[in-house]
Amino acid sequence: MVKEYGHFIGGKHVAGTSGRTSDVYDPNTGEVQARVTLATKDELRAAVENAKAAQPAWAAKNPQVRARVMMKYIDLVNQEKEELAQLLSKEHGKTIPDSHGDILRGIETCEFSLGVAHLMKGEYFEGAGPGIDMYSMRQPLGVVAGITPFNFPAMIPMWKFAPAIMCGNAFILKPSERDPGVPMRLAELMIEAGLPAGILNVVNGDKESVDAILDDEDIQAVGFVGSTAIAEYVYSRATATGKRAQTFGGAKNHMIVMPDADMDKVVDALIGAGYGSAGERCMAISVAVPVGKDTADRLVKKLAPRVEALRIGPSSDREADFGPMVNADAVKRVNGYIDAGVREGADLVVDGRGFTMQGYENGYFVGGSLFDNVTPDMSIYKDEIFGPVLSVVRADTYEEAIDLPMKHSYGNGVAIFTRDGDAARDFANRINIGMVGINVPIPVPLAYFTFGGWKRSGFGDLNQHGPDAFRFYTRTKTVTSRWPSGIKDGADFSIPTMD
Repeated sequence: MVKEYGHFIGGKHVAGTSGRTSDVYDPNTGEVQARVTLATKDELRAAVENAKAAQPAWAAKNPQVRARVMMKYIDLVNQEKEELAQLLSKEHGKTIPDSHGDILRGIETCEFSLGVAHLMKGEYFEGAGPGIDMYSMRQPLGVVAGITPFNFPAMIPMWKFAPAIMCGNAFILKPSERDPGVPMRLAELMIEAGLPAGILNVVNGDKESVDAILDDEDIQAVGFVGSTAIAEYVYSRATATGKRAQTFGGAKNHMIVMPDADMDKVVDALIGAGYGSAGERCMAISVAVPVGKDTADRLVKKLAPRVEALRIGPSSDREADFGPMVNADAVKRVNGYIDAGVREGADLVVDGRGFTMQGYENGYFVGGSLFDNVTPDMSIYKDEIFGPVLSVVRADTYEEAIDLPMKHSYGNGVAIFTRDGDAARDFANRINIGMVGINVPIPVPLAYFTFGGWKRSGFGDLNQHGPDAFRFYTRTKTVTSRWPSGIKDGADFSIPTMD
């Protein structure tokens, strides 16, 4: 039976009325398992009206009350995490253990958001001038929105709505239409936890819904995660209408391998970081940069058999290294890049094209691929492939190696593997990338730090989660206070000073 998804507005499910739908596939079999109705501008507007009506009363509640709702929500998600993981895997294709990680990283942001009372504190100064005190306060923006991607359907929605709601805002979530089931369930659980109706609304849709969000006068801020082209579009259109925006795009994450690195640990790191979740991660390592011919030869010799031995299975296989890709278009794109790499002259050491699995012949599977002798002019180096493809770009020296990520247009994540503390410190200080790993292949910061890339990986001056989230979802008001006993008689026509 094909499930039907509408929207979640005002604390309840609402059937879509547009007549336009998008199929949700089972990546394991290629079969349609659900249909999601794509919202009209009027349906988006109805969600905004619900949010706008509910937000003032929610903002008026003290932060401890809001935090208690989040505490209950965290408990409910933890109770249901196995069911959520299975639903996530069935719609996305990542393995169930990987889905558990997706959910946990979202929960961690919810846990950090429990510190809202501290994170929203302002400043106070007594005696700033004669009888004058000054203080600042952080206040919610009102109605805010998040547009989230298919590859983390639990984590990134929670990264967005948890701090926003804890700050006292109402939130409109537009999740990916490819795997809407988990975001819809997360909204239900928020209501079960005691969140007032209208504070979290889920509107399923496509570009029409995105544009409606960007143009709506009542939406004060927009967060986005997806491709760079759309991130730039969302940022430009949102800011043109006076909205605050933080939008995060693509990546091409390098891992520098120094000659002194432990090669077994390097290979373990590359296998997990390059091929986990079928490479459908913005923090995946897609470029390995060994320094020196001997380092490169040793790396490829150890890496190739590990790539060939990758265990690929349906998302329900808890022992699989990775599962299928999200849909047929993703498979076509990845295979097209592998074809291009061969045409452009790279050495295809392991070829993942044409992979099939007995009993799942119509599933969206791609085997792990490994290229050697890739050069910076090739499309497989310049573009984000977003699949299980790792490129080895050889460098003769450390300076040549560090120059590669420094000059690349993306600046999301980067890593170095070395035993040399001087090299690691120099690397961390000089590299122009937003998130850096030292002997850590996927340097995703924990929830109490912020997540964000540089260059064409991120637009806007504030990052996701951590303290930046509370700055993004609030505005500062500064009060200068003086009572009658401190006021001098007569008008003063000069600019106020504290003399």
